[in-house]
Amino acid sequence: MIEYRLNELARISGVSTRNIRAYRERGLLDPPRRQGRSAFYNAYHLAQLDTINQLLRRGFSSAHIAEFFASMRAGADLADILGLQRSLFAAEGGRDENPPVARAVDIDADGEEAAQLVAYGLAEVIDGKVVFLDASIAEIVGRASDPMLYIRAIVRIVASTRRDVDTLAGVVADALQECIEARFGPDRTPDPLEMHRMVQDYRELANRLVARHLDEALDAQVSSRCGGDAAGALTRPAPPHAVREGS
Repeated sequence: MIEYRLNELARISGVSTRNIRAYRERGLLDPPRRQGRSAFYNAYHLAQLDTINQLLRRGFSSAHIAEFFASMRAGADLADILGLQRSLFAAEGGRDENPPVARAVDIDADGEEAAQLVAYGLAEVIDGKVVFLDASIAEIVGRASDPMLYIRAIVRIVASTRRDVDTLAGVVADALQECIEARFGPDRTPDPLEMHRMVQDYRELANRLVARHLDEALDAQVSSRCGGDAAGALTRPAPPHAVREGS
């Protein structure tokens, strides 16, 4: 079987060495064969990279892709794998069954902002272009008059809130654990269907509560800090010329 070193794999696949290393760290790409300090990849790794790129272009996150490959490595049968695929496309919580396609943004793929987006797990560099993993974010940034201003705001928001978001997620997880113990008891095996519903319910409750309170807080903060036209834009309808061509 033909084997490739990291630089060769990057050249043939069109995926940067930085992204290949990131895929390995996140569990998307199988480990290479090691001989001493050298790492060797083969055609299977090449196929994995192609699959990863296709899924990223369709808007799937690294976490979804890692789960898919983990199921295959664990020997999941075809029904399990298809079930996982259906869950990725499912319209739970009002999601569209056909997820939006991720789009590239017009910024320097080797720049500091691109590196920060990749480090935060918000984007990947594919074929020399920066592609947001969340197609909705890509759409918002893409319609901005100056996308770089939006990207810098995204980086600032994520950097400032990561710790608080992790803390909030811990609070929700603790509340869910208390609910599970109260419902099933310490020695009783939970019903899988009910357990699944409870986890999904708590996830949806947390998302809705946080979104609602964030909207209310944003209204108050924009009114007090920005004032003027920005505060007025909270209540006024968008002017006709605000609709962009192609939207």
